[in-house]
Amino acid sequence: MSEAVKLDGRGPLYEQIRRALAKPIIDGRWAPGVKLPSEHELTGLTGASRMTVNKALHRMADDGLIVRRRKAGTFVAVQANEHAVMKIGDLAEEIRAAGHGYGYRLMSRRLAKLPADILAALELRRAEPAVALTALHLADDRPAIHEARWISLVTVPAAREADFASLSPGRFLLAHVAWTRARHTISAVTADVALAHTLGIEPGAACLVVERTTWRERRPVTFVRLTYPGDRHRFVGWFRPGGSVTGGG
Repeated sequence: MSEAVKLDGRGPLYEQIRRALAKPIIDGRWAPGVKLPSEHELTGLTGASRMTVNKALHRMADDGLIVRRRKAGTFVAVQANEHAVMKIGDLAEEIRAAGHGYGYRLMSRRLAKLPADILAALELRRAEPAVALTALHLADDRPAIHEARWISLVTVPAAREADFASLSPGRFLLAHVAWTRARHTISAVTADVALAHTLGIEPGAACLVVERTTWRERRPVTFVRLTYPGDRHRFVGWFRPGGSVTGGG
């Protein structure tokens, strides 16, 4: 297990330790009930102080990834396995699966307070800092999906320094943040002039809009609005008794 504790050099040391320990939990390599190295062992493995290691473990416990038992040690939480089971798809994989070449372009990035409508979607009562992003996902160099996203910097402080010019926000979140609850809605809109220009369609053309909100325990992670040209996409769901498996196309 000690070999898996590799720091990435990005951001505060406690966040690096948290990410290094969280990744094998989220991707299922460390099963529920597995015992983590002790705080003393982690200080030796990471070169961090015991206070820094304790802060990282405290954040992981708050996220529901681990359980800390006095005198017994720290263990992967039983419910943490659900993080690996629940899946939000990567847009790059979605486009490639449809047989197209994938491209990505960051259009804007700014630090802002969450606006009122996004606060409501995230179930927050007061404004807090966020990264606001717009991006365009391409299929064979043709505009395919317009993305407008807000990421809470309270829940995801690493988003402040993330390089979204080379890494899409969705891929960053899938790799770095565990989520436990999501709300997903689909609606239809007509493209205004600005959106039509971005997507290379006529003003007034029909579009599909997917809005998704995700949380980590009680804390909101992100709200994203994905807009698809309506004549190029469809969403398909497969259902079975007791559950469902859904996908888009």
